[in-house]
This record gives sequence, structure tokens and C-alpha cells, in this order.
Amino acid sequence: MIRLENLRKNYGAFRALDGISLDIEEGQIFGLLGPNGAGKTTTVKVLSTLIRPDSGTAVVAGHSVTADPTAVRRSIGLSGQYAAVDEKLTGYENLVMVARLYGMSRRESAARARELLAEFGLSDVTGKRAGAYSGGMRRRLDLASALVVRPPVVILDEPTTGLDPRARLDTWEVITTLVRGGTTVLLTTQYLEEADQLADRIAVIDSGHVIAEGTSTDLKGKLGAERITLTLTHRDSLDRTLRILDRIIGDSAHPQTDSSGLRITASAPLGQRDLLQVLAALDEEGHSVTEAALCRPTLDDVFLDLTGQPTSARPARTPADTAEVGA
Repeated sequence: MIRLENLRKNYGAFRALDGISLDIEEGQIFGLLGPNGAGKTTTVKVLSTLIRPDSGTAVVAGHSVTADPTAVRRSIGLSGQYAAVDEKLTGYENLVMVARLYGMSRRESAARARELLAEFGLSDVTGKRAGAYSGGMRRRLDLASALVVRPPVVILDEPTTGLDPRARLDTWEVITTLVRGGTTVLLTTQYLEEADQLADRIAVIDSGHVIAEGTSTDLKGKLGAERITLTLTHRDSLDRTLRILDRIIGDSAHPQTDSSGLRITASAPLGQRDLLQVLAALDEEGHSVTEAALCRPTLDDVFLDLTGQPTSARPARTPADTAEVGA
């Protein structure tokens, strides 16, 4: 349903996409992960015909984004990183406007607007101007707008940003319902839990390259070993704890420390045996921990291992983030 082959895009001297190739099957939720500036939004803009690639091919629902962009636009629904709603119109009027722009009759537009408002929990504010909506409500209205004509492909660029946990779960349910009906979904997200829960397959991109692809289970399996997590009582214990990890586990530990300097995560090839030996060594040297855990690798661990930065990292904006584009 979506195919990218050797896709490249430059913004001046900055290379946003550097030969990306992907195949996304019909009726699949495909997660696209990567740190800010990795090329996720540029990929979305190419697929939605907002910008043209410098080279390579991109095909959506059988249509080339460069040779037949009009057919591509008829085949997709798009929800960008920021809610694109007319704040002077009511929620109902926003959806009717979108439906009319797609060529639906007045009766069809009204019926579809009411259906979507109910589906996204906005029936109680149907007559209220969108400018008075909360950020989460505007986000839901924007997502509803992307689904007005039931497109075969839906592109969601960080769709749950700004939503509270309940609204996020509701949005997940809408996305899974779409796929059950045969819709193909491309999802970019900063929430690893979101990709873990929703995506049938995941691609991790960094610096314009695809650096890993597979199911969530496949990607976690590449890390292999279980993980030790230690929360230290005192930051002064950090250096000594790192030396203990190096002595007991060795080069395979690959310890990572959070910004507080109190929480350490490391690989544990021997699992419980490694954890018990590390705790015994810390106790022997008078260092205490407030928490110790042994767990299987998470998607966060995979992301950190592949990109070298946690998902919470927010690098400076790149030319790809700030470039002005037009349809």
C-alpha cells in the first residue's frame, strides 16, 4: 500500500532523507520511530505530496507522489503534528467543511460529521467554537478530519501528542478499529509504548537512514540479554557502581545513566546471577540502592541502543523541521 525506494531529500546542505526504502502492506499499522531530526516528518511530507523528493520513488495506494499527486491526496487522510482546525468554526462546522471540500453532499457531510463527533467523544461540544476547545479536544477534531472520507491510507504524525491518558487510549481504539476495516496506517510517534501497543511492524530511522526494521518482538530480541536497572541512593555512588558493572558483567554491560545520575540501566547476560553479584558488591562496599530490577528489553532500550539517545531527548530543530513547504 505504501512503497518507498531509495528516497532522498535535502534542505540545502542538510540531508533529511538519505536513501530510505520501506514496504508497508495493506491493513497494517506501521510505526516510524526516530529522534527529532531523524527524517520522520520529512517522510510524511513526501508521502502526503507536501514536498517533492530529490530522488527515489514513493508510491501510495498505487499512485506515485510525483507523477500523480492528486490521486495520492484522494487516497489519504493526514493528521500532522499540530492540530489544523479552523478555530472560528464549531467542531461540527469544521467536519462539514472538510466533507464538502471532498465533494460530499450536504446531507452526507452532516451525517458524517455527527458520526465522527460521537466517535471521538466530542458530541457535547459540537456547537462550540473550536477555539474554545482544549488542546486535546482540538487534536481529536483534527484526527476526525483526517478520517472524513474513510481513506484507504491514513498518515498520523504524532497523533496523540498533547492528549491526556484517557484520550490517548480512545485514539488508540479508533486507530485499531480503522485497521480492522482494512485501512493502512503509517504512524510516527515519540511514545514507545504507543508503537509497542499498536504497530504491526516498526522502522527506526536516524539521520535519514533506516537503521532497524521488524516487529516489536524482533527488535527487542536483537538486544538479547535481560536488563538490570539500579536506582542509587546517592549520586556519589555512580562512578563506583559503573566500575562494579564493568568488573562483573564486562564489556557487554553497556551501562546507560539518566540525567539525574541516580538511575543506571545495563545489559545482564546472566540475568539474575549478574544482578545478585552486583548488589552483593555494592553492599560490600557500603553503597545502597533504593530500587533494583531485572527485566526483558523494552522498546525504549532498543531505541536507546540504536540511536544513542532516549526517546525523551529533544535535539535542536533541524532545517527539515523548519522549512516552509507548499502543496
